[in-house]
Amino acid sequence: MMRLLIGIAAGYVLGTRAGRARYEQISRATKAVATSPATKKVLQMSRQKLSDSLNTQPKLEPMKPLDEDTTILVPQDQLKKK
Repeated sequence: MMRLLIGIAAGYVLGTRAGRARYEQISRATKAVATSPATKKVLQMSRQKLSDSLNTQPKLEPMKPLDEDTTILVPQDQLKKK
């Protein structure tokens, strides 16, 4: 999404005939959006969701502790079936 917005802004900047003032205005707006904490948070969350969806290893949940040092872990989807 961010790349699309940057691409649109860059295309407009390169294609515009409004002059240097308009270029500077668009450039400042693009930098403000790119460095915004909200934008960074959205990117971080979307990257994490993508990473989670592409992860091939099952999430493990503790089933029951055998002793203080040993706990049995089972895939999350197997816990739901039982």
